[in-house]
Amino acid sequence: MEPLPIPAPGERTSQTVRRFRDEGGPVVPIELPGKVNAWMVCSYDSVSEVLLNDGTLYSKNALNCPALHDGTIPPDWPLRQIVEGNHLLTKDGADHRRLRGLINRAFTPGRVAAMAPRIQQITDGLLDRLAAEGEVVDLVRHFSEPLPIAVICELFGVPEQERYQLREWTNTLLFHTASPEEAATAAGDMLAYLGAFIERKRAEPGDDLTSGLIKVQEDDGDRLSDEEMLWILWLVLIAGHETTVHMLANTVIALCADRAQLPGAKNQEAWEKVVEEALRSRSSVINVMFRYPLQDVRVLGTDIPAGAPIVVGLDGAGTDPARYGQDAARFDASREPDAHVGFGRGPHFCLGAPLARLEMRIALSSLFGRHPGLRLAIGVDDIGYTPSLITEGPMRLPVVLGPRS
Repeated sequence: MEPLPIPAPGERTSQTVRRFRDEGGPVVPIELPGKVNAWMVCSYDSVSEVLLNDGTLYSKNALNCPALHDGTIPPDWPLRQIVEGNHLLTKDGADHRRLRGLINRAFTPGRVAAMAPRIQQITDGLLDRLAAEGEVVDLVRHFSEPLPIAVICELFGVPEQERYQLREWTNTLLFHTASPEEAATAAGDMLAYLGAFIERKRAEPGDDLTSGLIKVQEDDGDRLSDEEMLWILWLVLIAGHETTVHMLANTVIALCADRAQLPGAKNQEAWEKVVEEALRSRSSVINVMFRYPLQDVRVLGTDIPAGAPIVVGLDGAGTDPARYGQDAARFDASREPDAHVGFGRGPHFCLGAPLARLEMRIALSSLFGRHPGLRLAIGVDDIGYTPSLITEGPMRLPVVLGPRS
C-alpha cells in the first residue's frame, strides 16, 4: 500500500484517521507534512497492542529513530520539538518513572479534589462575564479556552498577564500549518521564557508547584536537572491546557446536537458519564507521536521495521466499530461503560486525567446549569477546526446563550 497523506484536503484530522481505519485497516503507512513517512495504528486493538508494550517492544526516545538523525527527516521539520524535546513524553523506563513521580505530585487525587472550589470559582467568574458579551458569544474565546489556561497556570504560578502568550506558542507548535521558521521561533521563545520564569521563581518562590519543584531540586539536585525542570514546565503547561480547551468545546457541540442527553445541572453522576463518553468519542487528542519499535515487529499482521516512527491514532481506537459497535462514532452518554483510550494506556497514561475530568464536569454542568437553552449560532458543518495532527477542536464556537436559569 502506498503511504496515505495526512492531513487530507477538506477533511478534519479525526475524519482522516477514521477513514484510514475503515478503508486501510488497523495499521497503515502514512505520509506526514514534509514528506515524512511513518506508520499509523488506528484501531482499538492495534493501538492497545502498541501502548501496552511501551518500554518493552516500543520506545518513545527519538534516539531509536534513525530517520530523525540520518537526514531522512529534514532538520527543520516543524514537529521535531514535539518528538525530540527532553520531556516526559520522550522518556522510557527508569528515567520516565523518576520524572513521572515528580510531576505526579501536582495531580494526586487529594490535590486535585482540593482544587474543585477554585475551579468552580474561576468557572463562575467566566460565566458572569460571558453573559455580558452579547447575544452571540464565542465560547472558545470566552470560556473553554481561558478556563483550563487559568487552572494550570495558577497551579504552576504563571502570572495572568503572561498566560495567553503560552497559548499562542502552543498553537504554533501544534499546528501543521506553521512554517519551519515559525515553529523554530515559537520553540526558542517558549524555552527562553520558561528558563527566565524558573529563575524568577527561584529568586521569589511562591505557593505553587514550580516553587515546589525548585525546592526538590535544591534539596536533592541529583533527582532533577535544570534541563529536566525546564522541560517539565514545557510539557505540563502545554498538555495541561491544550487538550481540555478542545474537550470542553467538542462536548458542547455534541450536547447541542442531541439535547436529550443533557443531564440536570446537579446530576453529577450523569455529568461524569457525559465526560467519559466525550473522552471516548469526541477526544481532543487525535494522534500521539511517536513510538519506535526496538526490533522488527508485526502488529495485527503488518510488519513494521525497527526504528520506524509510529503514530498512535487514538481517535480511530475510540470510535472503532469492532470494539464499540456500528454506532461507535455516535455520542451516547447512556452507553454501557467500556474502557477507552482517551487518556492513553500503559505507562504513559495521562497524568492529568483526574484534573481534566474534574474541570470538564464542573465547567459543563455549570455552563448548561446557567444556560440550559444554549445552542450553536452556526451550523455544525460551518465550524472550523484546528489544523493539527495531534489535537482537534473548534477554533471558534459561536453560541446563543439563551435565558439564564
